Amino acid sequence: MPSDKESPETKPLNNNNTNGNGGSAPSKLKIQPKYSIHRDVLTHEVVIKQTGYAARDKSIPSSLRNCWQSWNFFALFTGVIPILQWLPQYSPRRDLPGDIIAGFTVAIMNIPHGMAYGILAGVSAGNGLYMAVFPVLAYMFLGTSKHISIGTFAVASMMTAKVVDTYANVDDHPHILPVNGSALLSNGTPTVSPLLLNSPAYSKYISLTTVSPLQLLNSTLNADPITKIEVATSLALTVGIVNLLMAFLRLGTLSSLLSEPLVNGFTTAAACHVVTAQLKDVLGISVPRHKGAFKIIYTVIDVIKGVPQTNLVNFGFCMAVIGFMMICNEILKPRLSKKCRFPLPAELIMVIGGTLISRWFNLYVEYNVNPVGTIPSGLPEPALPRLDLVPKVAVDSIAIAIVTYSIIMSMGLTFAKKHGYEVRPNQELFAMGIGNMVGGCFSCIPMACSLSRSVIQDQTGGVSQIASLVSASLVIVTLMWIGPFFSSLPRCVLAGVIIVALKPMFMQAKELKKFSKQGKLEMFTWISTFLCVVVIDIDIGLLIGICISLLALYIKGLKPYSCLLGYMPEAPGIYMDLNQHRNAMQVPEVRIFRYSGSLNFATSLFFRRALYEAVGLDKIPLTKVSSSNSNSPSKGSKSSYSPVSQNGGQAINGKLEETSGAFKVLVLDFSMLGHIDVAGCRTLTDLSKELKVRGARLLLASPVDRVYDTLVHSMALSEGPFEIFPTLHDCVEYANACRTA
Repeated sequence: MPSDKESPETKPLNNNNTNGNGGSAPSKLKIQPKYSIHRDVLTHEVVIKQTGYAARDKSIPSSLRNCWQSWNFFALFTGVIPILQWLPQYSPRRDLPGDIIAGFTVAIMNIPHGMAYGILAGVSAGNGLYMAVFPVLAYMFLGTSKHISIGTFAVASMMTAKVVDTYANVDDHPHILPVNGSALLSNGTPTVSPLLLNSPAYSKYISLTTVSPLQLLNSTLNADPITKIEVATSLALTVGIVNLLMAFLRLGTLSSLLSEPLVNGFTTAAACHVVTAQLKDVLGISVPRHKGAFKIIYTVIDVIKGVPQTNLVNFGFCMAVIGFMMICNEILKPRLSKKCRFPLPAELIMVIGGTLISRWFNLYVEYNVNPVGTIPSGLPEPALPRLDLVPKVAVDSIAIAIVTYSIIMSMGLTFAKKHGYEVRPNQELFAMGIGNMVGGCFSCIPMACSLSRSVIQDQTGGVSQIASLVSASLVIVTLMWIGPFFSSLPRCVLAGVIIVALKPMFMQAKELKKFSKQGKLEMFTWISTFLCVVVIDIDIGLLIGICISLLALYIKGLKPYSCLLGYMPEAPGIYMDLNQHRNAMQVPEVRIFRYSGSLNFATSLFFRRALYEAVGLDKIPLTKVSSSNSNSPSKGSKSSYSPVSQNGGQAINGKLEETSGAFKVLVLDFSMLGHIDVAGCRTLTDLSKELKVRGARLLLASPVDRVYDTLVHSMALSEGPFEIFPTLHDCVEYANACRTA
């Protein structure tokens, strides 16, 4: 049983006692540790010898030997297939109930989302449902995140639709109800039989388009017909190849180059494209698809022109769906979440209800409300995508691979941090590559993960990817026996579901205020990415956003933090930034310059400019500085330091005066220098020579081992020589001894 009285050793050093009035009043520490060090000033070379330091062998034979010694086949095998690591620790009694509930809930959301985003991608609703099966099962075995929901995502579907519209020249899924009499050529291209030409549904479809039957047949029987699903599957295969190449090249950290303002602005702008693509289904009109730059502007113009032809029944139905969804999401779901673990399946209710209403009132025939079209029963047969389309979609696949990977990684890291496990970036790339390649062989589009489904999977108790297995099983049941039931579902219902689901993406615009507080570069990155994606196009805007983000990163790295340091009179050995600490003291005839970041060929110019401005090196005449300077202390006044103001002036006779630029020793504090190359060493050599001409000397303090190795290596290449000290205080004491000698 713990004692009521704590020993002084168990209390924190900065413990504050509470006074009798109940307030907190600072008091002296009960324990005030002190230390005093008496030793000789050491150079870095002496420390290296005494500690037995040996530079790491970077030769190729040594690297191969270390790699072979660390080789573990079992660890490699289980690392490639992570399910072998966590499945033995899986407890059915503890974890399975939560996974079943989460899987059932995610499956309910996957059905409307899959159909909606499949149509958004330019393929059929059935292809969207396949996304909830095959990529999900591949990721369950190979992925490292336990909580993300793999499948369709609005941004990935929109980017896929752009590629599909660009290369497809055959519409392989006209928006008509299934009619007997259609057939397929041997190469998989749909033909139109006389029975289909004479059917009322086909005549109604032709009357809604500007394409004559003869033109349709000619386009179908052209020399190289390319269907939309062929483009989509080839794109999925190519994205998978790109993911595998990125994993092989260990480019898992590439997602860190996509800054938060870039991803935030891009996804918000992509949501605008998604909503614009749904306007024709909301109004029930037909507008041509535009390709290339500024297509969103042309699409909006065509939609405005088509407003007089609005199908009022279609529009009213869609508005009712949106209203019902908003009431469920904003009012009913928050209230029911306090009483029930299951979220209200508003999307599924609307999909089932919309299908029943469409069948009962025969909306397609009577009111010209377009349905989603045929959803075949069963699972697709595996087929290799068209390899001749891979070179055509290769460039677009790179952008899709980077965007989908960044989304999966951001979601995976969020849940990994919350639940305390590790997500391995390169393994995620491998899992995505296999998942996309498997999905491409089963009529799927490129995979991603959904924010809403992932959050629901976590909130409903999902603890592993077993929840994804449960969800995929339920979707398979839907495809086997229930899929054709949704063939008459109005497209306007899915349009309303998509628009309401995009609300969180539009709410991301509130983050702009946060980015403006972080810095001007962050705000500029968000605004420029958003405007370029919205106004120009998704891929071009993304490329511009990446360039701006990298430029902002380069600007930040090109201008690292630097300052002059002074010391505390009450605590010698502690050095502070003179610009931030007004009471800091400057060492006479010594300038201490701290530089952080990297010193290389790209930053050497900034380093020199910052150093010149800080110490006034360009103001010192090219003659040796006289030791009898009126502002300098006498030789015996080693401890006569002078206080400086925030602008660097000295306090002489109670008045602040500007210091002269004369000094005898320049100390470079490299404790925050992470990297230096030969070009940076050459810059230090030139600086040392220039200081000698001006009667001063250069000392280096506190370099890390890798920086010290580079400095020693450069001295072997005729750079330097450099005087290096292990600590800043050693260096300053040596400088004081030199100036008073």
